[in-house]
Amino acid sequence: MNQSDAIASGAKAGRKEWIALGVLLLPVLLVSMDLTVLYFAVPSITKDLQPGSTEQLWMIDIYGFVLAGVLITMGSLGDRIGRRRLLLIGSVAFGIGSVAACYAANPEMLIVARALQGIGGATLMPSTLALIRNLFQDQTQRRSAVAVWSAGMAAGAALGPVVSGALLEWFWWGSIFLINVPVMVLLLVLAPSLLPEFRVAVAGRFDIISAVLSFAAVLPIIFGFKRIAVEGMATVPVVCVVVGLVLAVLFIRRQKTSANPVIDLELFRVRTFGSSIAANMLASFTLVGFSLFSTQYMQSVLGMGALESALWTLPGTVAVGAVVPLATVLVRHVRPAYIIGGGFAIATAALLMLTQLPEKDGLVLLLVGIIALAAGLTPVLTLVTEMVVGSADPAKAGSASALLQTAQEFGGALGIAVLGSVGAAVYTSSAALDAPAGVPAEALDASRETIGGALAAAAKLPQAAADTLITAARTAFTEEARAGALTGAVLMAVAAVFAIVALRSIKNDTQRAAENEEQAAGQAAQPLLEH
Repeated sequence: MNQSDAIASGAKAGRKEWIALGVLLLPVLLVSMDLTVLYFAVPSITKDLQPGSTEQLWMIDIYGFVLAGVLITMGSLGDRIGRRRLLLIGSVAFGIGSVAACYAANPEMLIVARALQGIGGATLMPSTLALIRNLFQDQTQRRSAVAVWSAGMAAGAALGPVVSGALLEWFWWGSIFLINVPVMVLLLVLAPSLLPEFRVAVAGRFDIISAVLSFAAVLPIIFGFKRIAVEGMATVPVVCVVVGLVLAVLFIRRQKTSANPVIDLELFRVRTFGSSIAANMLASFTLVGFSLFSTQYMQSVLGMGALESALWTLPGTVAVGAVVPLATVLVRHVRPAYIIGGGFAIATAALLMLTQLPEKDGLVLLLVGIIALAAGLTPVLTLVTEMVVGSADPAKAGSASALLQTAQEFGGALGIAVLGSVGAAVYTSSAALDAPAGVPAEALDASRETIGGALAAAAKLPQAAADTLITAARTAFTEEARAGALTGAVLMAVAAVFAIVALRSIKNDTQRAAENEEQAAGQAAQPLLEH
């Protein structure tokens, strides 16, 4: 399908297009699953490959870092060479990376394989959204398709730890990667017959310098933010963020002067585009940032195992599956600004509820809070995704999708850094850790940084002293989680006001349909008036 065909086609999507959407869900599920699939496999991998601490860090993080770093490049490349073609190339790369990771013989090989998976994932995500833009020309249908896409993303992220844990019960750690291969093969078989091709007719030369600058800017910023959450405002992560920001400025200047920019900055002249990107970042900030506390609370305060805590997150995924379709129905009669603002308001209430987390027996309150948080923010992500994709010219849908997803990665990394730093400051200054009775000074010093350090130190103490230290650390961490929730609640309240003010000009479906009918009637009457 060429550009003019895609734009001219205003017909509603039929059965073939909805089946094609099901095909597009395959890579969406896998790419989002692979962001979380290593949660349970790290001990087994560490036992077999024996990585150093730095190698282990890169084994876990390299996939997400590379994916975020090349999203913008791949979105623009898909617009030029064809979105279906890029999807197929990315599927092959992701499959090869999965096989290589499965049979990695040393840490270096696994790191390289995960990086290749990241490159493949970066080709798949913007391609799927851009193809949805081509498949669904009707806005109402496209919004429903994006809702399914968003639910697939949420389901993949939630299922990653569960699938990983289940596979590791029966198979070796390589199985968590090998499971990707048959799905990629199925995608390669079905995509050519079910997905249309789309490319820009006259795209110009691909700007290699811009591609390099975008990767060089995004990677250190994402890395720096995530390390700040662990190390605080240490020299290396701060320098990484500063270097990334400088390179980002150079990248933007390049886009202004390049004859064939990777990103068309004119997109930001559309008010709804920039505001939607900002709303997306704010939602990702809180959704990803607070997950840092909820996971640790279940494992370190409530004493759950990793698989048990992962299973308890599934009700949130079910809630998302129920709420997202409701948002697509409401937007037919209610302006998106009010639905998005309402979603942020629900998130505010959920986080305020989570400021009351108890030091023990807090599972019910935690689950109600994180389900409400997901139910409030996932419709926000769905609606702003459709607005970004829908507001962009079809020829630039790949670039717009990649920019949206890069902003989402930035938001998540920033949320981890900011909320993590706030929480860490509260934990280290907690009065609960001020010389609890019977705890040696050296154990107390080891407990001052994180609750994980406290639990490790307690394992070496006599039972009475260990119980005292664990109780003190759990109290301090609960205070940390409450502080993170309060910070998030303030931001979500601000986001609610921002969304209503910045997006209020966008009409609901009923108003838009009436406006279109009025315009059509005026155009039909024009020849009569001329006679």
